[in-house]
Amino acid sequence: MSPPPSHSGASPARSRVVFYNPKAVFFTMPLGPLAVASHLDRSRYDVVLIDGRLEADPAGAVVDALEGALCLGVSVLTGAPIHDAVEVSRAARAAYPDLTIVWGGWHPSLFAAGCLQEASVDVTVQAQGEETFAEILERLQDGRSLEGCAGCTYRGVDGRPVQNPPRVFSNINGFQTHDYDLLPVERYFTLKGKRQLDYIASQGCFFRCAFCADPYVFGRKWVGLEPARVGEELERLWHRYHFDDVNFQDETYFTYADRVEAIADELIDRKLPVSWAATMRADQGERLPEEVMAKCRRSGLRRLIIGVESGSQETMDRIKKDIKLEQVFSSAEKCARHGVAVNFPFIVCFPNESEDSLRASIEVAKKLRAMSPSFQTPFYYFKPYPGTPITDDAIREGFQPAETLEEWANFDWYQTGPWVTEERERLIERFKFYQQLAFDRPKPWQHTLQRLARWRCAKDFYRLPLEMLAMNALAPTTRLS
Repeated sequence: MSPPPSHSGASPARSRVVFYNPKAVFFTMPLGPLAVASHLDRSRYDVVLIDGRLEADPAGAVVDALEGALCLGVSVLTGAPIHDAVEVSRAARAAYPDLTIVWGGWHPSLFAAGCLQEASVDVTVQAQGEETFAEILERLQDGRSLEGCAGCTYRGVDGRPVQNPPRVFSNINGFQTHDYDLLPVERYFTLKGKRQLDYIASQGCFFRCAFCADPYVFGRKWVGLEPARVGEELERLWHRYHFDDVNFQDETYFTYADRVEAIADELIDRKLPVSWAATMRADQGERLPEEVMAKCRRSGLRRLIIGVESGSQETMDRIKKDIKLEQVFSSAEKCARHGVAVNFPFIVCFPNESEDSLRASIEVAKKLRAMSPSFQTPFYYFKPYPGTPITDDAIREGFQPAETLEEWANFDWYQTGPWVTEERERLIERFKFYQQLAFDRPKPWQHTLQRLARWRCAKDFYRLPLEMLAMNALAPTTRLS
């Protein structure tokens, strides 16, 4: 098991390394840059992690921290966070022209060379960043080239991107424990409105969903922390921060039932007074033994995310989800029996998706919502990443894929594609509103509205949505892009 990192004070002999997490509208703890920062040898590096979401002047905070720094690492998600990443990187470059600026995270993992369109960025890191970033720092300290440094792409002497071979996917049990003292943990608790710790117990995913970036980034590989390490780390973190909920940020937490049971045993045996939430596939839920689900519940399981994606088996097969609708309902029944809340996300409006497919998703969502008041069925529009057959279909239907970093910065996850008709979008938006009003636990003043919403859903009657217009005017929904 990896020892926790040291926390010795700053030393002139150590090189300063600054990490930056760009602004976004959610307050999940920045586990990506935290993992890379924690893996660095603290006897050699003085590490600072700045989160733009917590700063009044993010660029100013980064520039102030960079004095004498060896490197700035920026974690970048596709969409609006790119704007902030560019702004901060340019400010850092202007203040320190010789500073090496490295981008990592999901977007540079998918568009390694494209990110180097931005002149302030010198290097991008692909997939797991712990070992790659550490090697980049070693080479910078020694004045060596990045030629052959696996897992990264850099700008060559002629200005063109040089993409090195990918780094072999590593067992994360060999990585250092995440050092949450690099984060102002209490501020995240305040912003979330609950004492919830974000934690990741595995990396990667074995599956091949055609709409997901995971197969491309991690090559359909998966590795998890040993259950004893998870238990030990969570117990130590609980004594440090006294959280009451753990949000496992794993792509597929329930990959192996015996491992899930072992982690539940760790939580029970250590008597940790916490609840927890995680991700599960429908086929994993169907196979999960009843006694393991019961043990998970005793250990604090409160909520799962089970991606349905479509109520049409034909569409599910097309997007290579590799589950059956029967498995969705089997998992839902199991969760309802054990009192576990579930979020069942759907993706709608794939290019050339039929009206029957869309209607099937609506019907499945209604059936799931009726099974438990603790079930949610959010609907999202399909957004195409390059490199998949579905995206090729989208391009044929008029979709213009982003080519520049600026275009990717304006990429809106909640905007429909050009192949989505106004009529179809109107149906989806109205159903999203009415199914929530119909099946959520109502506020005292909403009982009459709920009865009307249930009637609308039962009849599929969404015309003249006066209630929707009035409630949206009183309480506009925050866009999350």
